[in-house]
Order: sequence, then C-alpha cells, then structure tokens
Amino acid sequence: MDEVFRALADESRRKLLDRLYAKNGQTLGELCEGARMSRQAVTKHLNILEEANLVAVVRRGREKFHYLNPVPIAEIHARWIQKYERPALDALVQLKQSLEKEHEQT
Repeated sequence: MDEVFRALADESRRKLLDRLYAKNGQTLGELCEGARMSRQAVTKHLNILEEANLVAVVRRGREKFHYLNPVPIAEIHARWIQKYERPALDALVQLKQSLEKEHEQT
C-alpha cells in the first residue's frame, strides 16, 4: 500500500490516472498529448504507476496500451475510508430520526 500512496502523492500521476479513467487504454503518445511534461517525464510517471499496480500495460504489436487498475484504490477505500464512513452515516441517520421525532411532536 505504501507504493500506492507514494504514486498517488504526485499531482502529475493523479492527472494521468484521471485521463485513463476518462478514456481507458491509451498509448504513451495519447497520454503525452496535452500533457505539460516531456515524453520522458510521462514515461517515468507511468512506470511508477505500473510499479504501484495502478496501471496495467497490454502490448498489441508495437503499441503499448495503458489501462487503469482500480483495485489498489478500492483496497485503500476499504481499509482507510469505508470504516470511517459507517459512524458518520449512523450519526446522520440518528440525527434525521431525532429531527423527525421532534417535528412530529410540534
């Protein structure tokens, strides 16, 4: 999980992931289009994302297609976010019920 957090810590890598989310299966050339960094920088960031298992690569002939792998992000959600959502949601349900009860009494 540490590799995933390190990979997500960089804004440029998050932008690459956002671009893959919007259109999955892009080549290096496609990912370089509109990017405000060199081809080498994009390659470096993609390698870090691959090492963190956030991007999967499929070769077709001479081309290499990059795909978003959402599993590590889902694991982070399950481990670090989801368990904190439940108490907040329970509190909102209790607040709603309390306000409704209060409203019925008036």
